[in-house]
Amino acid sequence: MSDNNQERDVFDAIADPTRRRLIQLLAQTEELPLHELTAQFQMGRTAVSKHLTILKEAGLVLDRKVGRETLFRLNATPLREVQDWVAFYSKFWSMNMLRLNQLIEEDEI
Repeated sequence: MSDNNQERDVFDAIADPTRRRLIQLLAQTEELPLHELTAQFQMGRTAVSKHLTILKEAGLVLDRKVGRETLFRLNATPLREVQDWVAFYSKFWSMNMLRLNQLIEEDEI
């Protein structure tokens, strides 16, 4: 699935802790099969597969068939949107803290 054809919002996809953990696991390796991912959770294969589907719909996970097995890998490109959003608010809070410090210093004079 290309970045331009995402079916699900990236923020929605990463809202769930299980999906964030899946992203983390996939970031630590090139590819992982479903059974290895499932072994990291207290849930069944079907539940993990549903989470992977949501990540795939957001463009965050890619998969490929190798024989009877499906291998999953991370596509971190859509996370740029999250990074940009966080960077905006990081700058916003830094600027507000700077203004607050200036007001406090002016008030002390």
